[in-house]
Amino acid sequence: MIDLTYSGSLIRRWRENPRAFAYEELKFEAGDPWQDEVLQVFPSQDPDKLRMSLQACTGPGKTAVLAVCNWNFLSCYGSTQDHPQGLCTSITEDNLNSNLWKEMLKWQSRSEYLQTAFKWSATRIASVDFPGTWFLEARTWSRRADTESIGRTLSGLHAPFVMVTIDEAGDVPVRILLSGEQIFSAKARWAKLLIAGNPTSLEGSLHHAATTQRHLYYVVIVTGDPDDPRRSKRVNIENAREQIRMYGRENAWVKATILGQFPPSSINALLGIEDVEAAMSRQAKPEAYEWAQKRLGVDVARFGDDRTVIFPRQGLVAFQPKVMRHLRDSSVSTDIADRVMAAKATWGSELEFFDATGGWAAGAVDVLRTNRFSPINVQFHAKAMDPRYKNKRAELWWTMAEWVKGQGVLPRIGELTFELIAPTYTFGNGQFVLEEKDQVKKRLGRSPDLADALALTFGLPDMPAGMQASTSPRHQAVQDFDPYRDT
Repeated sequence: MIDLTYSGSLIRRWRENPRAFAYEELKFEAGDPWQDEVLQVFPSQDPDKLRMSLQACTGPGKTAVLAVCNWNFLSCYGSTQDHPQGLCTSITEDNLNSNLWKEMLKWQSRSEYLQTAFKWSATRIASVDFPGTWFLEARTWSRRADTESIGRTLSGLHAPFVMVTIDEAGDVPVRILLSGEQIFSAKARWAKLLIAGNPTSLEGSLHHAATTQRHLYYVVIVTGDPDDPRRSKRVNIENAREQIRMYGRENAWVKATILGQFPPSSINALLGIEDVEAAMSRQAKPEAYEWAQKRLGVDVARFGDDRTVIFPRQGLVAFQPKVMRHLRDSSVSTDIADRVMAAKATWGSELEFFDATGGWAAGAVDVLRTNRFSPINVQFHAKAMDPRYKNKRAELWWTMAEWVKGQGVLPRIGELTFELIAPTYTFGNGQFVLEEKDQVKKRLGRSPDLADALALTFGLPDMPAGMQASTSPRHQAVQDFDPYRDT
């Protein structure tokens, strides 16, 4: 049993051997080979190891390793007069707060030493005795900032012991990475630039480190490849095999999220958090949207964790959705149809688009048709009207994203935010390809029911109110026309 009295000799040993610090003080569980490699290389000041890049698949525990490295730096470096100073950033403020910064707090809670010597806050971790000169700071940047402002994000470190960490560097602009390079402009006794992320973009900092600046970086490739003996054991091997079987090793998402490799073309976010936040902060005057049809998007679930969502939208404004959960053996179809008919009666919706993928909506649609209404079935996997899109789902989500980035007004719902920014896209064979829904669901931990329901309201272009409002028999032939019916 080691006597953890935190003597100078113990701190020096931990500085020279971060693996011992991780296992002895933080109770770090037995690591993957790549984690041990990172911790072993971390102290080195060899010219080719001053900059480290973790090019990682999804879910291997990279954030934990970043946190351990930062705590090792903060607690084991410095001298009597010279204290360590570091900065951390990520792709967004929310991402930094909910991932790396929260992970720092988690590991601090495992150490009596770290709890006693340092104070954690939402933007700064500082020494209790020397808070002004001994610290790790959370820095963020705005995607709308100009080049000069972005270049100042990671500036201001002036200490003999300095460190910069960039998390989710796959989509972080190269200008941020170059900002971090400022720590090498003065002669430091110890300096480290540590970046990590998923290889999703060919334009971000992670790709820049792996290509243009490859001669400067010590690159650790973290893979979940079930056939690689160095694979991360934290990545579910059965899921990895299933993804490879379903989509192939050359699939862009398989390469980036399972294999830890850059795809041939960038994986891009369809919507950014700033886009969604702007739409949730907007207001629209009635005359800006009352001209348009009222319509409902209905994403139907049967039982379990998925939800049935009925999302109302009129032109530029999406209103508060109705969320339903269903008990087993309950009258699901009738309940959904009743809710839709109530919306038609009280709000006056004119078009109702149902997600018919998988057949869960069939019962509710039959009930509505029995009551002389004409809901429209949408098959997400069906052929898009516009050949630029791989399928109907891609076409609907693209149209919705353009609406959000335009003048669309969204209700403020936290879950909706993350559902809208989760899917990514690529281009294949000249077509827009949206990330598969099951991949999005695994990353979110739930189905994107709210976002799918909203997307359904874009099943047809917006039209003036009254064009298809009537459900009387003489209008039945027009309303029964289903643009998504197989021909």
